[in-house]
Amino acid sequence: MMAKDTFLNRKVTLNSKGKLIDLSHPSVMAILNLTPDSFYAKSRLTTVDEAVKATENFINAGARFIDIGAYSSRPGAIHISEYEEIDRLMPSIQAISREFPDVLISIDTFRAKVAEETIHAGAHIINDIAAGSLDNQMFETVAKLKVPYIMMHMKGTPQNMQDNPSYDHVTTEVLDYFAQKIKHLQLLGVNDIIIDPGFGFAKNIDHNYQLLREMEIFHFLERPILVGFSRKSMITKVLDIKTDEALNGTTVLNTIALMKGAHILRVHDVKEAVQCAELFNRLNDHN
Repeated sequence: MMAKDTFLNRKVTLNSKGKLIDLSHPSVMAILNLTPDSFYAKSRLTTVDEAVKATENFINAGARFIDIGAYSSRPGAIHISEYEEIDRLMPSIQAISREFPDVLISIDTFRAKVAEETIHAGAHIINDIAAGSLDNQMFETVAKLKVPYIMMHMKGTPQNMQDNPSYDHVTTEVLDYFAQKIKHLQLLGVNDIIIDPGFGFAKNIDHNYQLLREMEIFHFLERPILVGFSRKSMITKVLDIKTDEALNGTTVLNTIALMKGAHILRVHDVKEAVQCAELFNRLNDHN
């Protein structure tokens, strides 16, 4: 078993404000959308009560992380101000922190001000789709906050990222991108870094599947890997199905990613992803 013999067996521990996060076994991150235009309509939430109830359901289903986002990053998404983003996020973060003090809250934002405000409000991790490229204060802010930082690969912005993306070799370009970003972060004293190859972001279907096929190469960076396939077009377009029908395809790709050493599955459907991770863990239990 490839993952079993490589990075996944190493001790992988992150530190968030003194709270240690062990990633030696795969974990599930639940997507909690506070956006009116997220690509998956059934994931959209509009009130604090809905966000709290969804979080309770995610936790009961086995989610370890709750990833809260208020800025839709789907292709062609509507741009909103950082103040509107903060206004959408804060009430739910405060309520979820109060109701579920042990849950690990990740904030899906590329803005340093949003990162700072939400971490102070009770969040634990920053999940940046732009890896600092859309806000030149992000790296310094993460260094100051001393929290884990998830950085994703993307070219351009959510508004233009799918306008004919091109690469000479997508996997090596993404690898080099992360290597440069990690070097910069380490100079600032940031060591708790998770990488996300950015499936579906500034990549066509061929790019996505090449990245997945060659995903083991990212273990050279010696960082935990997060993957997000949940109900994306790399599933629906290949199978010619609707987003609502893409759960089975999501589970298949999650399984492949676990076999290649993924540490975190970011999903809409928590129960199924947790089952996927549990069966994978059982497969490797004999060590």
